[in-house]
Amino acid sequence: MRSWPRSIRFLTVAALAAAACTAVPAAGAPYRDPAPPFAPTLFATAAVSPIPGFLLQTSAQVSNDAAVTQPGYPTTGWLPVSARSTVFAGLLQNNKYPDPFFSTNMKNVDKSQFTVPWWYRSDVEIADTAQRTYLDFSGVLSRTDVWVNGTKVADKTQTAGAYTRHDLDITAQVHTGSNAITFKVYPNDPNNDLTMGWIDWAQTPPDQNMGIVRDVLVRRSGAVALRGAHVVTKLPSVTHADLTAKVDVRNDSSAAVTTTVAGSVAGVPVSQSVSLAAKEKKTVTFPTIGLDNPNVWWPAGMGGQPLYALDLTATAAGTPSDAAHADFGVREVKAPLNSSGGRAYSINGRPLLVRGGGWSPDLFLRWNATYAADKLKYVKDLGLNTVRLEGHIEPDEFFDLADRLGILTMPGWECCDKWEGQVNGGENGNTWKAEDYVTAKASMTAEAERLRNHPSVLTFLIGSDFAPNATIEKNYLDALNAADWQTPVIPAASANSSPQLGSSGMKMNGPYDWIPPNYWYDKAHGDSGGAWGFNSETSAGPDIPTIDTLQRMLTPAELDVLWQNPSATQYHRSSSSTFGNLKLFGNALSGRYGAPTGLTDYVKKAQLAQYENVRAEFESHNRNFTDSSNPSTGLIYWMLNSGWTSLHWQLFDTYLDQNGAYYGAKKANEPLHIQYSYDSNSVAVVNQSHGTASGLTASVKLYNLDGTEKFSQAVNVSVPGDGGKTTALTIPSVSGLSTTYLAKLVLTNSSGTEVSRNVYWLSTKADTLDWNNTDWYYTPTTSYADLKGLSSLAQVPVSSVVSSSVSGSDTVTTVTLKNTTTSKIPALFVDAHIIGAGGKPVLPVQWNDNAVSLWPGESVVLRATYRTADLQGVTPSVRVSGWNTVPDTGGPGPGPTVYEAEDATITAGVVESNHAGFTGRGFVNYDNAVGSAVEWTVTAATAGPADVVLRYANGTTTSRPMNIALNGTVVSSGLTFPGTGSWDTWQTRTIRVNLIAGSNKIKATATSTDGGPNVDRLTVG
Repeated sequence: MRSWPRSIRFLTVAALAAAACTAVPAAGAPYRDPAPPFAPTLFATAAVSPIPGFLLQTSAQVSNDAAVTQPGYPTTGWLPVSARSTVFAGLLQNNKYPDPFFSTNMKNVDKSQFTVPWWYRSDVEIADTAQRTYLDFSGVLSRTDVWVNGTKVADKTQTAGAYTRHDLDITAQVHTGSNAITFKVYPNDPNNDLTMGWIDWAQTPPDQNMGIVRDVLVRRSGAVALRGAHVVTKLPSVTHADLTAKVDVRNDSSAAVTTTVAGSVAGVPVSQSVSLAAKEKKTVTFPTIGLDNPNVWWPAGMGGQPLYALDLTATAAGTPSDAAHADFGVREVKAPLNSSGGRAYSINGRPLLVRGGGWSPDLFLRWNATYAADKLKYVKDLGLNTVRLEGHIEPDEFFDLADRLGILTMPGWECCDKWEGQVNGGENGNTWKAEDYVTAKASMTAEAERLRNHPSVLTFLIGSDFAPNATIEKNYLDALNAADWQTPVIPAASANSSPQLGSSGMKMNGPYDWIPPNYWYDKAHGDSGGAWGFNSETSAGPDIPTIDTLQRMLTPAELDVLWQNPSATQYHRSSSSTFGNLKLFGNALSGRYGAPTGLTDYVKKAQLAQYENVRAEFESHNRNFTDSSNPSTGLIYWMLNSGWTSLHWQLFDTYLDQNGAYYGAKKANEPLHIQYSYDSNSVAVVNQSHGTASGLTASVKLYNLDGTEKFSQAVNVSVPGDGGKTTALTIPSVSGLSTTYLAKLVLTNSSGTEVSRNVYWLSTKADTLDWNNTDWYYTPTTSYADLKGLSSLAQVPVSSVVSSSVSGSDTVTTVTLKNTTTSKIPALFVDAHIIGAGGKPVLPVQWNDNAVSLWPGESVVLRATYRTADLQGVTPSVRVSGWNTVPDTGGPGPGPTVYEAEDATITAGVVESNHAGFTGRGFVNYDNAVGSAVEWTVTAATAGPADVVLRYANGTTTSRPMNIALNGTVVSSGLTFPGTGSWDTWQTRTIRVNLIAGSNKIKATATSTDGGPNVDRLTVG
């Protein structure tokens, strides 16, 4: 934990977040950092200040190390980069490459430039030298030489490892005025260095993340320095806690000194004097403080997240020398093995089902505090309580956020590279040398000391796919014990054991690629990933983003390949050949839902498939948590998110858009939840809250796709708390069901108010798994459930009433949806998106519910909360879409409906994307000819007037008129489209038309030899 005054710490974090980061991506990659200021920063008597930024240059351009490290060295041509920046992130910050998150742009980066060291340089102003000065840093990938004013104060052999902590006394090297602090950072190689790598999560960054990814701190203090302030907490019961504060006190002078360390622990004063010889360090342990009725820290959903403070000051000869501050929480975590051998966590004496996801940082390790907070808030919104960090252990602010939000964290070392090179049985990662044992232990010491105060840290995994051997384990445990580590230490995320810790109590059986929803309920196969034991990483693989995100990340040609050829290599899935395509997912999608007819149809079917699968994954584990035999004790969805624009392993995408996977997880993890069991046809109610839920009624109705009700039953239930369940009923065999049918489950309270609703699309033909041919990453499916009938579900109108209000810095938009059909057909999977500037979704956003299904006459109120600033000054609109819905224009609608030109029928024109400012995947460039045209098909639920808005660009000074026809009749002849100033400048032309109910054709035809303008889209509303 950093020992710094709280006011300095929080001001620094806030200033850096505001100055160096944007909250949500407007375009391209999710980070567009402005160049930081590079006037020399003043460091006078402040206890600690981070260096705010660096100048970056390749060593290929530097011939003299000693010269470049001197004050006043000319830095013309060096690139300004943020305080935490890999080399490639710095190049992106300076616009040296196009968006690497789009298409295959990253393939074109020359990797050879990253085979040599790169220099990071900053000039630091020291107002006086009466105090001592230190450089305190970790997070260099993977090693560095450190120079101060031309003197090398540490070399690459002393600084190896991404996690090792270095506290360098540079008092002798600094002087009054400007001081040059420089880092010569060497290339990163995860197979040869104890650092960070990307395994098979994504494509590997071209620089392999070489650089500085945590703050470099400049500390100032007197001769006595305080380090490692922390509190050991014991909680024998929730009514009493014992607090023991400790701090390392160090005399860095050449003379003996007596110091008094005084302050407070949770508001209780403490003081102790200590005598130190020259260069001596001692650990001061204060008397234990008993705290009755403490404010106990709980994970989100179980209680509050109060924090206490530890504040200490060392005084020598009546003068303050150094100060330390740490926040801490009071909680107790236990994790014994249950009778089935599973790891069973509890917190503060209550059982805990770990429900989480695998965390991914940004692919280029760019830190953005707002973006990280948004992702952690999504964790809460999803009903999850945990994130697992396999390597890529985030900076201090991440754990501060987790503490405040109540999100548990599972940090640990990563697989598949040097971290497990000594024990990995021949997988990636070189075997260890003598110095690696030293680096690994130092890494463990640094991370243990940094994380021990955070109540959000649930556990630490010292192995991932493999457990450490006896020597490595002893080194890790010695380091953890020396750091007063208090939470459970686990030898591996897989079903492996280590000599001292024994069995991990976890499993890593997959799957990692597509399997059907009924897979998750299996408990008969000991090598499977079904809902039993602690599942440390697992999912059904692909998680296709929304069409908005797909259009931001892939070219039109790549989008065609996506839906047409599932066997094709997908650059945006994984660097691993095992996960290089979408064949398993694509085959299942076609086999279960029917072959996609286009991109839109593909994405719609993918969202349904992801929703049902992710929902089943979480529901099965939630249901089995309280089983008497072989219960589920934990589930880490693989993964929570991706560090870039990805096609797999994500509950939400890098732009924070929410797809079917997101809403499937959110539905499954409701605090009080009714659910269907694929294995037994039973209906259960699960209660995640602490108290018993009584007076409930669970009802089940089955429907054919023509809306005919085939089964109905309701029963009264009471459900115990803390994850308890009650089986309400088992659905019997029902005759006359259509091959594809719908199940509507509703839970109401004693007042008749609906508290949980869950709609399933099911088949009389079940998915069949080939368990005997299970591979490590999936189990084959020999026959698919038949859900093709959904494509014949009749379209129904859905009305929407929209209102928005501002609350502080947020806007809340309320959308009331209603199925207004006069038939018996439900509206399936109705989704709402808030639309802001440029027709783009407003993100991040949190909905109380979404992806809902409504039977005739039913309505639902959806509420979206988002930052007003993210509207970028425009009035919000709402886009409503569904599996089988059309807007009901008979009343206030969901806002304009957008029809992209590239999705229309084109005559004598081409789709292009070489001019900025378009929406969707591109725009239509009309041929320079009379008769070139674009024709859209638009749908209206009822006849009536509507505004038709054409968005266009005309980079000439001559108007390009067009005839606008509706259903074959010209309704606007020779409508002018004047010049817009450039091809990157877009304007609109609006006409009023009378639509007929149902399908309408709107055609824009050029009437001059110049052809039409570039047309981006048509909006009807």
